[in-house]
Amino acid sequence: MSQHPVTITVYGAETICASCVGAPSSKETYEWLEAAIGRKFPGQTFKMDYVDLNTEHEDPKKAAFVKKVWEEDLFYPVVLVEDEIVGEGNPRLKAVYKELEKYGFEAAPQVK
Repeated sequence: MSQHPVTITVYGAETICASCVGAPSSKETYEWLEAAIGRKFPGQTFKMDYVDLNTEHEDPKKAAFVKKVWEEDLFYPVVLVEDEIVGEGNPRLKAVYKELEKYGFEAAPQVK
């Protein structure tokens, strides 16, 4: 398992992207991911980070990624596990889980 908490970053905005009408908001996606990951991988350490696309960021790495989202017209929210994009717009849990498993995360046994 990873020595440090794995960071899941959600880059989003209060307004839903034009191509994502009908999808949950960025904040709703952030909260949904946090709950789903906690259920799937109980007791395993991860850190959730929400970055608003419409505010200035002192962290150069975050500022550069915000710029990339706008310049490349990425669908937001954009979800990263560490620095790897795992979803845009309406992210798929399977993709997020698969990336977390690369860091040693193990799913809780299924209850039947």
